[in-house]
Amino acid sequence: MIIATTNIFLSFLAFLGNTLILVALSKESSLHPPAKLLYRCLAITDLCVGLISEPSSVVYWLSLVREDWKLCHHALKMSFLSYYILSLVSLLTMTAISVDRLLALLLGQRFGHAVTLKRTCVIVVIIWAFSITAGISHVINYRVAGWCSYGVVSLCIITATLSYIKIFCALRQNHVRGQVFFPPQPGEPVPLNMIRYRKAVNSALWVQLALIVCYLPYSIATGLFQSQNELSSLEFVVLESTVTLVYLNSSLNPFLYCWKIAEVRKEVKGAISKALSTLLGYSIQNN
Repeated sequence: MIIATTNIFLSFLAFLGNTLILVALSKESSLHPPAKLLYRCLAITDLCVGLISEPSSVVYWLSLVREDWKLCHHALKMSFLSYYILSLVSLLTMTAISVDRLLALLLGQRFGHAVTLKRTCVIVVIIWAFSITAGISHVINYRVAGWCSYGVVSLCIITATLSYIKIFCALRQNHVRGQVFFPPQPGEPVPLNMIRYRKAVNSALWVQLALIVCYLPYSIATGLFQSQNELSSLEFVVLESTVTLVYLNSSLNPFLYCWKIAEVRKEVKGAISKALSTLLGYSIQNN
């Protein structure tokens, strides 16, 4: 019941936090549109975790306690399938963000012409289509899908790691000062582009690290328990606790966006203030 209660809280937090982020991103205009689309995709994925995966997990635990095995079976399938698809979307999107930051470094002023909103939309569609197909194939043949997933996960981790290594090596050597493309703010001098680029890389890296920290325990646990036909009570609780840690990532990301991206933080504060003012005005009217 502790895990179920925790998931209820995380579900509410993921829904509220990512809704605010989506509202903020719809109003925020200084971020490069392709990068904003990728962050929006990530927020939608986290929102779906709060609306689908976590509630399904709660139903699973409650039906397990009540020994409603039919409902328990369906809830587990829904929870796992949605988690599987959404996790792939998150991982692929974060990899796309790391490549986006690297291309901004390598292409310089050509970045705006090469990385367009239309091309990024195509990539997002491909990410979702691939993830849904992988999820369906996992139901049909989980062994083949499992090995494919390990391949994709490994490729994403290697790609993101190499991208950030390349970025930080170049930044450290100061070979690209003033050459990174970033939409300048009105009246902003060109040298500040490098400062904004560093902040963009830093914020993306924090989100990437949070994903790794939250997903790594589950990956280790599944690797350890995969060969076992039946888990002990302790092993079962440990495995399910790592799943809850994965769900935590969807609730944690909105706080990271607000902490590391000043423009998003400003819009979220504005949205919260507006909502509180509306509620206060409604309350005063009723009284």
